[in-house]
Amino acid sequence: MSESLFFSIFLIFSGAAVLASFALFTRQPLIVAYILLGIAFGPYGFNLVTDKKALEEIGHIGIVFLLFLLGLDLQPRNFLQLLSKTAFVAFASALVIGAVGFVVSYGFSYSVTEAVIIGLAITFSSTIIGLKLLPTTILHHKHTGEIVIGILLLQDIIAIVILIVLNGLQPAGNSHSQPWFYTLLALPGILVFAMGFVRWVILPLLQKFDRFHEYIFLLAIGWCLGLAELAKHFGLSIEIGAFIAGISLANSPIAQYIATSLRPLRDFFLILFFFTIGAGFNLGLLSDILAPSLLLAGCVLLFKPVIYRVLLKWVGEPRDLSWEVGVRLGQTSEFSLLIAFIAYSLGFIREEASLVIQGTAIMTFLVSTYIVVFRYPSPIAISDRLRRD
Repeated sequence: MSESLFFSIFLIFSGAAVLASFALFTRQPLIVAYILLGIAFGPYGFNLVTDKKALEEIGHIGIVFLLFLLGLDLQPRNFLQLLSKTAFVAFASALVIGAVGFVVSYGFSYSVTEAVIIGLAITFSSTIIGLKLLPTTILHHKHTGEIVIGILLLQDIIAIVILIVLNGLQPAGNSHSQPWFYTLLALPGILVFAMGFVRWVILPLLQKFDRFHEYIFLLAIGWCLGLAELAKHFGLSIEIGAFIAGISLANSPIAQYIATSLRPLRDFFLILFFFTIGAGFNLGLLSDILAPSLLLAGCVLLFKPVIYRVLLKWVGEPRDLSWEVGVRLGQTSEFSLLIAFIAYSLGFIREEASLVIQGTAIMTFLVSTYIVVFRYPSPIAISDRLRRD
């Protein structure tokens, strides 16, 4: 590790600790603190962190672990039960909100491709914020928690599909691009291989050496990164490979132990990822993206709760529950940032369009968190009456 990279990591985590403390005192989402730190320390701020490319590479590992853990939590039986309750709401809301995002973006003279990607990006709600602001009793034992988790899980799956499509539509000049039929064949092939390898190799190894926790930890990381690299070799993204690696282990008896063990490692890399998102925020374009970002954020904050309320009431949910779910999901997602990052890196959208998605996400993270904290039970509610662990 070079001295500059070491110093950069020192600045990031020391600064993140300070800003995170301030964010917790003021009831702000930690993601926003990391992004603002990136803006301040990055090349468009004080230019204290110079090795931005290396940090992007490292931070991207956080997304790999995020999707690996998402796959670990996605047990097929539970997912199908939740899917039956929330599929219509998730897809119908995505169509309406995506259409609003497309119209607003296209009205600001973005290209059709950029408007489509912006519209897709704002359809998702934040899994991190949505689950972090749910008290444990609601998350695990109440119908509200089931509905929130079901919608978020299905949205995450849709986001994964979008990432596959973006990867399959890479411009022809990209050295990693592959024909569509190649990608379509590779995906089920890797999935079948993963399931078989887990059954005949990994699970027997885990059963034989389950007393050695360090070995379990290493085997899980090796499997995640190995399948990610395999997916990349066959023209898919490393994120898709990590997701498949998680799914292949989801039904194993040790899946939850692996998930718990890897969360601190995931959080370490995710801090770097969100920092690099902020570091890439070109302040020189702020005047160009402020108006569309404000309008898109206003549409998300206003329309998402209303749309979820109408759709949930339509499928028979009580009015109060429908409003609460809508408000809790009334923001964009960390997947929005990932879609912006990948779409820009592959040349589908300009930097300005990527920054519009990022600006919209930051604003909705902040405002939505405030609304939930002041209106509904949450672990960080300001009122003692609403604070629930």
